[in-house]
Amino acid sequence: MYCLTDAATIKKIMSKHGFSFSKALGQNFITNPEICPMMAEMCGVDENSGVLEIGAGIGVLTQELGKRAKKVTALELDARLIPILEDTLSDFENIEVINADVMKIDLEKLLKDCFSDCENICVCANLPYYITSPIIMLLLEGRFPFKSVTVMVQKEAGERLCAPVGTRNAGAVSVAVRYYAEAEELFGVPKECFMPSPKVDSEVIRLNIREKPEFDMTDEKFFFAMVKAAFAQRRKTALNGISAGLGMSKDKVLSAIKNANLPENIRAEKLNMEELYNLSEELYKLK
Repeated sequence: MYCLTDAATIKKIMSKHGFSFSKALGQNFITNPEICPMMAEMCGVDENSGVLEIGAGIGVLTQELGKRAKKVTALELDARLIPILEDTLSDFENIEVINADVMKIDLEKLLKDCFSDCENICVCANLPYYITSPIIMLLLEGRFPFKSVTVMVQKEAGERLCAPVGTRNAGAVSVAVRYYAEAEELFGVPKECFMPSPKVDSEVIRLNIREKPEFDMTDEKFFFAMVKAAFAQRRKTALNGISAGLGMSKDKVLSAIKNANLPENIRAEKLNMEELYNLSEELYKLK
């Protein structure tokens, strides 16, 4: 079995298959041997679990997941990596690699086809920085039967995804994460742990998916439209942001804010999850 965190081995594999890094795809391979075993352990998989990996690279995390899970399905967008993965993962019979874009594939069908005999399904992945939030939202909004989503992301993105709603670092994506899951930051990953080394540090986070949302929304779509409007221009008050974003009169929005027992000049970043929920419900009555 290849040691896929050894720089010399990585270069040898790349040379063998004529591979070069793609900046457009955000490719950085992990060279710290401790990172992927920690991720695989902390994502909570066992011999009864199915694991979906997004972006397999040369298979360093894939190998660790294959040692622990019943079945691993790895999606890899870059067709150039498929023959490399066939090589580096040849010792594993429980790993399937599919050349596909997670944003375009029929995930519901994939999960049924690949994990029908697994007791639970987790996601574990090193996500490309340039598409972190869209992938996270796809996984959450699709209401797929995931037990958890454990991903490595840019440190700043991880802090924002896990930020408590109502704090300065929180944004619309923080609200969405809180709605669908319980988020936690697991550990940091310095930029020196990669080849080539990126310009920023990373961190691993885990989203433990809720069986049902924390709040019983009258209209989920309206709630998220309100949240998006409220956080669109952070310097504006919630009154001005929501009014502009939803096309509602300031009088109606102000009435809803008062009915939700909130200050007239409150900013979105000051609103906790319960206050956002209450405001959404009051606004919905006035549509």
